[in-house]
Amino acid sequence: MEQWSWMTVVVLIGLTVRWTVSLNSYSGAGKPPMFGDYEAQRHWQEITFNLPIKQWYFNSSDNNLLYWGLDYPPLTAYHSLLCAYVAKLINPDWIALHTSRGYESQAHKLFMRTTVFIADLLIYIPAVILYCCCLKAISTKKKIANALCILLYPGLILIDYGHFQYNSVSLGFALWGVLGVSYDWDLLGSLAFCLAINYKQMELYHSLPFFCFLLGKCLKKGLKGKGFRLLVKLACTVVASFILCWLPFFTEREQALQVLRRLFPVDRGLFEDKVANIWCSFSVFLKIKDILPRHTQIIISFCFTFLSLLPACIKLILHPSPRGFRFTLVSCALSFFLFSFQVHEKSVLLVSLPVCLVLNEIPFMSTWFLLVSTFSMLPLLLKDELLMPSFVTVMAFFIACATFFPIFEKMSEEELQLKSFCISIRKYLPRFTFLPRIIQHLFLTSVIFMVLLTLMIVTLDPPQKLPDLFSVLVCFVSCLNFLFFLVYFNIIIIWDSKNGRNRKKIN
Repeated sequence: MEQWSWMTVVVLIGLTVRWTVSLNSYSGAGKPPMFGDYEAQRHWQEITFNLPIKQWYFNSSDNNLLYWGLDYPPLTAYHSLLCAYVAKLINPDWIALHTSRGYESQAHKLFMRTTVFIADLLIYIPAVILYCCCLKAISTKKKIANALCILLYPGLILIDYGHFQYNSVSLGFALWGVLGVSYDWDLLGSLAFCLAINYKQMELYHSLPFFCFLLGKCLKKGLKGKGFRLLVKLACTVVASFILCWLPFFTEREQALQVLRRLFPVDRGLFEDKVANIWCSFSVFLKIKDILPRHTQIIISFCFTFLSLLPACIKLILHPSPRGFRFTLVSCALSFFLFSFQVHEKSVLLVSLPVCLVLNEIPFMSTWFLLVSTFSMLPLLLKDELLMPSFVTVMAFFIACATFFPIFEKMSEEELQLKSFCISIRKYLPRFTFLPRIIQHLFLTSVIFMVLLTLMIVTLDPPQKLPDLFSVLVCFVSCLNFLFFLVYFNIIIIWDSKNGRNRKKIN
């Protein structure tokens, strides 16, 4: 009973921080003609309410796809339609066709913020609380601390409640999926993850770990008995959920194809804006987008993505476990973010979610990553005038992690989950005992660079010949950090079975 009382307090703290951030500016406020993501979400309500389903994804005089055309899966469109019905009851002008373009008012801002708040409260926050309550072999105090730190993660709060999006919906469904398959509610978990993909196609970042984990479970049960039956049930669940979500678009072949074209717009290029992945960072030295043809860029990005996530996926199929599943989610999402085609800066949230799930196991590295992930979006946050909310939420998150998790006290090989790796290296290099110290120095270097770049971008004007200098430096520094984390998480995954055997011997 005491645990749930404290969890209620944690939820109230999380909601208070979210609502406080929502009082600030939003993406594109007062900046015609395109405004920003806030206007995009409002415009989708206008389109889904006033036009028949067959016209939602097609260009027409009533639906100019160049003006925030709908480019997310059907579940996002249905959510927009639901919000539009509520908006119609309050003020029809908010969603009036054509005339509502760029609509801004305090009442409408309150309505839009409330829709994010309710979605968060119904989908994401309950999943976080249940996940933390289900953690095994840790105290009630640690479960409460874990929930608080996850709910205070600044990246998601700033993007959903500051910039304005509904990332908590897809991430919430994904987390329900993680809960389901981790505790052998495989069909419910699969259904939840299908809802996540059908809300935002970027959830494909998490699809391979789900597939490999469930396939590994089926192989472990045996494909001639229980395993085969589970595989059939899973296949039926996935197919049925996709059919239900896409049913209105299956009436004509061109309808479904148009939706797919909108979901995967390869014409937009290798990356957009300043994103902290390999392609954007490398373009400082070599303009890949200008040199190579589009199809070659797609092939190269696919090969790099596939090769970087392959070891972790193979390991998960051969040795399926909830722990391995969580770490593979991190590794695969990070591989997609660093190497895949058409990545946005906000896509780092898809990596941050599974990192939040291992916060209790590796608090120091998880806290470090989550700070870097928020820093990587700094140019976008400053563009939306979210400097002060960014500073306050980052400090609140860091203080919470430092208070409830001894992130600076426990820096041994074992605490960093690197003991098995170091033992293997010491077979060839007996004096290899300094890895924790190296990681400490890398952390300090990373923090110094982030602080200095933040101060520079806030206080100094970039050179006239290099107007994007500071933004590019933020991306480059963040990308170097992410590459280090990719290596680190893959080391944990590959050496995990040895670590498990060592723990069994100790027990």
